[in-house]
Amino acid sequence: MSVIKFADTNIIVYAVGKDSEHRAIARRIIADGVIVSTQVINETISVLTRKQRASLAAAHEVAESLLDLCDTLPVDVQTIRKAIDLAKRYQFSHWDSLIVAAALLANCETLYSQDMQHGQTIDDRLKIVNPFL
Repeated sequence: MSVIKFADTNIIVYAVGKDSEHRAIARRIIADGVIVSTQVINETISVLTRKQRASLAAAHEVAESLLDLCDTLPVDVQTIRKAIDLAKRYQFSHWDSLIVAAALLANCETLYSQDMQHGQTIDDRLKIVNPFL
């Protein structure tokens, strides 16, 4: 039985980035199959265009690829309510709480993220893993 995995935005951004070591790791994670949320796709477009100065067309191409490669979950009312609860209990930012909530609602066992605490377990079932350590 395979582990259900979720990828945070930073994993996706590294998959198209210049750092060859991080790029290889991120691409391997995506190729193995991950779930993302609509938030991850939208944040990826924002990071690529605002921070990395990619063209909007290039960012949209990455987004289209994600939609084809990954199972994508919407951020809906249930996700937002779960995120609010998680923010209160774990002191996460709202945006990180939305990521964690989506991963939990998708029954993921692993959340790949460089930005959250490596090794932390949420609700006794979701482990945060920084694949770049």
